[in-house]
Amino acid sequence: MQPNILLISVDQMRGDCLSILDHPVVDTPNLDQLARQGVLFRNAYSATPSCIPARAAMLTGMSQHNHGRVGYQDQVPWNYTDTLPAVLAQNGYHTQCVGKMHVYPARNLCGFHNVVMHDGYLHHNRYKTKNTIAESFDSCDDYLPWLRERAGASCDLLDLGLDCNASTVACPWHLPEALHPTNWVVTQSIDFLRRRDPRKPYFLSMSFVRPHPPFDPPQAFLDMYLDADIPEPVVGDWAEAEDTERFGLNPITNKGIVPKNRLRRAQAAYYALITHIDHQIGRFLQAMVEYGVHNNTIILFTSDHGELLGDHHLFRKALPYEGSAKVPFLLSDPGNMLNLKHNTTNEQVIEIRDIMPTLLDVAGASIPQSVDGLSLLPLARGEQAPWREFIHGEHEGKDMSNHYITDGKQKYIWFSQTGREQLFDLQQDPQEMNNRVDDPRYRTSLESWRERLAVELADREEGYSDGKQLMVGRPAQTVLKRSFAEAT
Repeated sequence: MQPNILLISVDQMRGDCLSILDHPVVDTPNLDQLARQGVLFRNAYSATPSCIPARAAMLTGMSQHNHGRVGYQDQVPWNYTDTLPAVLAQNGYHTQCVGKMHVYPARNLCGFHNVVMHDGYLHHNRYKTKNTIAESFDSCDDYLPWLRERAGASCDLLDLGLDCNASTVACPWHLPEALHPTNWVVTQSIDFLRRRDPRKPYFLSMSFVRPHPPFDPPQAFLDMYLDADIPEPVVGDWAEAEDTERFGLNPITNKGIVPKNRLRRAQAAYYALITHIDHQIGRFLQAMVEYGVHNNTIILFTSDHGELLGDHHLFRKALPYEGSAKVPFLLSDPGNMLNLKHNTTNEQVIEIRDIMPTLLDVAGASIPQSVDGLSLLPLARGEQAPWREFIHGEHEGKDMSNHYITDGKQKYIWFSQTGREQLFDLQQDPQEMNNRVDDPRYRTSLESWRERLAVELADREEGYSDGKQLMVGRPAQTVLKRSFAEAT
């Protein structure tokens, strides 16, 4: 019997924000239980840590080299032939997405039978002078019309005055909790259990916009953290110590020193959003029990990328540091259908591209040749299987355009426009406090990682490498034209 499959994805959740990982503040009881009923992968990364390229990896199983998105760029068409929902549909699954897709055009099904969509605040759809009626936000979003029917026609996503990229400010949700977008995703997902085709196994993508900003948790969840003993963000010896231009006063900054009380409230709200999601996941798990599908459903939980949240005086995502690039990742099997090693952790370095082959393996479906990822089932069963030595990640970001390469034990970072290098010993220094580039004890490791990255980038159209040396200052791109054309 083919298992049902539930893919739970959240947006911008750090990999360390699980109480099962002994986080000093965050409480995630339902996710902890899912981890106990499966395997927690401790070294899961997002190779291109921002929404669009990460979701391309999630839906296609490709590395960024092959799906072609190596930075954040809206309004680039999604025409991939082999996607996770499309292949599952071909193999007899009823496929449904509820929540965030972040594809283009916005109503692109990408192989799902149906999408009930809320992508959050999408700038290119919201800007009224740039869009046709068909592309406007009011025409493509499903949550906002639902909200206006219940809370008034004048309701909008900006009512709290919080920008969708503001990682330094927070405000409690102003309407009844049942109207929050997190609750909406679960409400619509429960309704799918009611109306799905009972003759088929289902694949449900339950995709939350939070804890991505705006940081707007319901008051009850914010209250859980306002008086908590929240540690200050870590600051490495390499971080900028001053903020002479006062970037930190900008609510949507990606760097700088933020006023202490403002930052602490943002931290509390961020953690509150995670616990709010956890409680709503618990609500859905109970609905699964009531509908009789809990014990024959495989559940995979992850995020598209993390949130720096002030670490090293940095915010948001797109950078190669652990807060941004490392994600939570657990594979749960409540009914023990797959013989996973329950209540265990795995240390192998994995990536979002591994989701598609893993879930196709769960379904007993063939994995398309276009897929670069690997099935995690052998690792989750405790089998001795060959595995990748490292992953390469990157993100375009003007003068902060970066590449990283890691095996989960060490991480090498190269900033392509300036040539700046960093090397972190993640086993001795998991918070990346000390840059080891100038440490003679790490010289051999530095040279080895630099050579590996040069080989990895040898055939790239930007000209980053000749195969032996890294070339500084070559213009960075958000989309690889050659790879993107081949993939679509």
